Amino acid sequence: MPFRSKETLEAWVSDFHDARGAGDRIKVIVQDGSDGGDTGLVIVPLENASVSISMEPVEIGGAPWRVTIEPQPETTILNSHQLHGMAVELAVAAELCAYLEARSVGHDEPDDA
Repeated sequence: MPFRSKETLEAWVSDFHDARGAGDRIKVIVQDGSDGGDTGLVIVPLENASVSISMEPVEIGGAPWRVTIEPQPETTILNSHQLHGMAVELAVAAELCAYLEARSVGHDEPDDA
């Protein structure tokens, strides 16, 4: 299973936040790797919905990342301003995913990661 270390992902998310000035609620959490390795999972919480978006690489040395939107137990009801806010959050998530894909191309984790 491809992975990026939690430390690497935290640095990339920090760089994205510094450059973009958005995504201050985005965080990296520990994800259990199949071999117990240090893997990270990028979480993008949405303010106007009870769902979060997670991102992880699906290919080492290439660009593809998988974006997962977890199902939510209840219906989300929004007004126009909240819907616009959610659209902005989704746009930031899309930009972050593209950024992570670009940073991943040719990146190799150190052997001790």
